[in-house]
Amino acid sequence: MEPGLGSPMTTPAEKPINLLLVEDDDEFRETCALWMSRKGHKVTEASDAHVALQLCQTKHFDVAVVDLNMPGMNGLELLDRLQGDQIEMQVLMLTGQASVDTAVQAMKLGAYDYLSKPFPLPELEKRCRLAFERGCLQKENQQLKAVIERTRPPVRMIGQSPPMLQVQRLIERAGPTDKAILIQGESGTGKELVARGLQVCSLRADRPFVTINCAALPEQLVESELFGHEKGSFTGATATKPGLFEVADGGTIFIDEIGEMPLGLQPKLLRVLEDGSLRRVGSHKERRVNVRLIAATNRNLGEMAAGGKFREDLYYRINVLTIELAPLREREGDVDLLIDHFLGKDWTISPEAKNAMRAYHWPGNVRQLINVIERATILAEDGCVQICDLPTEVTGNCERIMPAAKMFSSSEKLEDLERAHVLQVLHSHEGNKARAARALGIHRRKLYRLLERFEIRPEEYA
Repeated sequence: MEPGLGSPMTTPAEKPINLLLVEDDDEFRETCALWMSRKGHKVTEASDAHVALQLCQTKHFDVAVVDLNMPGMNGLELLDRLQGDQIEMQVLMLTGQASVDTAVQAMKLGAYDYLSKPFPLPELEKRCRLAFERGCLQKENQQLKAVIERTRPPVRMIGQSPPMLQVQRLIERAGPTDKAILIQGESGTGKELVARGLQVCSLRADRPFVTINCAALPEQLVESELFGHEKGSFTGATATKPGLFEVADGGTIFIDEIGEMPLGLQPKLLRVLEDGSLRRVGSHKERRVNVRLIAATNRNLGEMAAGGKFREDLYYRINVLTIELAPLREREGDVDLLIDHFLGKDWTISPEAKNAMRAYHWPGNVRQLINVIERATILAEDGCVQICDLPTEVTGNCERIMPAAKMFSSSEKLEDLERAHVLQVLHSHEGNKARAARALGIHRRKLYRLLERFEIRPEEYA
């Protein structure tokens, strides 16, 4: 019965090995071949390196056992030829003269292991089995990478407005460098999408890309998430856990809302950025990583640094190059492109609904627009979004939506209009901040900052 039809799948520890045995000593080679064959493995013999090369051109082998000292082409030369021809198999070197130098040279050329004669035949099978299992793991890893690459959605920046074209140019220029990048913009403008675009364009594109949002974690967990912890280092640390910097070693780490990082933790971040060294929580052991940093914030870090709320030296370290994301209200013409993209080919939208979305100022930016489209497609009928399918804060066709805005003329500040809008949304949700934040398309913490910035008191919206 074939695998997948009810029979158990064989593991690498159970599967027979397709083995190539390259040895000029006929008696010794035949003894090894007989032993491995009796253990269920498929053995092909070669009396010299030239025969082995010819066999490798026409057949696949999982493992090759190669004698180091052979007349003509020796084992190291054969190994070098196999590597040059990109023949994928694990190689176990044999020698009757144990030498550290030749062992090191063989390992540098790609040999899996090194075995000195004489040796027990069970040891030969054990080493071949380990080599075979290593090859299986490498193949699985390559397959997983290929699957991930095929299924990973392409990073696509939607927009043809001048601000978006400038962002795309900066991604193309800055991506291949290894410098730290700071992405600034309001909530919902697509900072993580830009970070992924930078990673795809980088020399680390095939390495890990890990993300952390400092605003989404309690302060006491940020250090553990970034730098890891040892078992028993704090209450609840029931096991040792590597941090995200270790997970991202060789790749890229994206720290979102870096302005929310606790001030006391910033020196530790500065150190790992400067020399790659870190210590897990509860550990005295220093570890080293090689990670590229991309950070994002919706706050003015320069002002925070000047006010002592963010370390100035860390600010300069992460601000090698800044990419500014314009809010959606400043991206003329992009709303239409975003609507068409996120609606998809199976949906249409009425002119009235599209005009209402064009006219709206989108305080929650692209994230809010996506939410509005998803809501509209749930409510819409016959595959066409009508103006009645849009939320009232977008349509603005009812007096109760933004009556406060009527108090202001076109000469008033946009900030006053924003304050009135935030206040009205709070009114419409009976003062419930969680629902109001969702309606505005922002994080609740951003809403609290807006309340503080606009000096909105609870009695104004209760």
